[in-house]
Amino acid sequence: MSDKEQVTPTLIDSANNLNPINTVDSSRRGFLKNTIAGVVGAATIMNILPASLQTNAWAAGSDAPEITEVKIGFIPLTDCAPIIVAAEMGFDKKYGIKITPSKEASWAAIRDKTVNGELHAAHVLYGLMYGVQLGIGGQKKDMAVLMTLNHNGQGITLANQLKEKGVTDGRSLKRLLDNENRDYTFAQTFPTGTHAMWLNYWLAANGINPVKDVKTIVVPPPQMVANMRIGNMDGYCVGEPWNARAIFDKVGFSIATSQDIWTDHPEKVLGTTADFVAKNPNTSRAMIMAILDACRYIEATENRAKVAKLIAGKAYVNAPEEVIAGRFVGDYDNGIGKKWKDPNFMKFFEDGKVNFPYLSDGMWFLTQHKRWGLLKSDPDYLAVATKINQVKLYSEAASQLGISVPKDVMRSSKLMDGVVWDGKNPAAYAAGFKIKA
Repeated sequence: MSDKEQVTPTLIDSANNLNPINTVDSSRRGFLKNTIAGVVGAATIMNILPASLQTNAWAAGSDAPEITEVKIGFIPLTDCAPIIVAAEMGFDKKYGIKITPSKEASWAAIRDKTVNGELHAAHVLYGLMYGVQLGIGGQKKDMAVLMTLNHNGQGITLANQLKEKGVTDGRSLKRLLDNENRDYTFAQTFPTGTHAMWLNYWLAANGINPVKDVKTIVVPPPQMVANMRIGNMDGYCVGEPWNARAIFDKVGFSIATSQDIWTDHPEKVLGTTADFVAKNPNTSRAMIMAILDACRYIEATENRAKVAKLIAGKAYVNAPEEVIAGRFVGDYDNGIGKKWKDPNFMKFFEDGKVNFPYLSDGMWFLTQHKRWGLLKSDPDYLAVATKINQVKLYSEAASQLGISVPKDVMRSSKLMDGVVWDGKNPAAYAAGFKIKA
């Protein structure tokens, strides 16, 4: 086998990898009416705290985990850290479980092994979970988001050849694409996932239609740098450390961070199937608590160097410690002369603000799936998010750790193009973009 064969993955064009689905029918609305009051830990959708939730819904220590050994899948990325720290530093044992991290080759492998039960849970792309729920990212299956693992810390990298053609930002990339008669190829990590949506959003905000103006392929995160080195793509969107690694290896440069696109955006989640939660609520709660503890540990600046060293090993991210450590504490270098301290680097806790499974976060990915033609019609955005995001279970776990939860299951943010997302009218939001499929 040649070197090229060893590093070239099976590349899947996102346009051929998904089956659009129709609108979630009106029965979702009935479901919502029946379940919404019980879904929120600290507040209802209307910000009213129900009396039944004014006391802890779960008594500490009264419910033993149904399963004490749990296998949690992860992809070699910096933001897999909570899973590794929880297992390696014994946070899992505090709650009566043993976490076994399972390194996987791709997000498709994470999806398949979680759906079929080979993995009990996974470090997983937010949008992947929603795609599986609606049957547009593989086998349709009811899924459960237990908590958010991190905000920020992804990026878009371009090949050095584009720098040589004068590309240093979105405008100059747009100019190059308009004036050069050849196909440009960009990679993301999974068609319904976060990196696909960040890439699409950034391109569109710069006047580039990601469906019509460029070719998009799927490449697993650890294979991005190798594929760029041999010329398989002109740019990619991925999590760290694979943007920093491209600079370290002198094959690419950073043109944008994901926090440039949406400051404090939701990124990876702790995901599993709805069946697993139904059968193992205590184990699910214990996993949340162990990983919340790990997130709190990682958040402390003084612990980050130790965590970077831990996850750099071959069993985990398998990258030079120095490549992980810099951006892990907000020290950025774009590879073309700019260095800065980014206050919006990868966050894991922030007093629990990162970890709460906001319904609006999940709904946002659905709006982008609709925008780019992955959904044929608008689903019942709120009903889908209410079903997937385990707000009540998360709130029970957080309460045991003295971590407060927000008073609202929605949050508001302004993205790079000035458009505000608040979850109030998702169908209008999805339809309101000038550039779409």
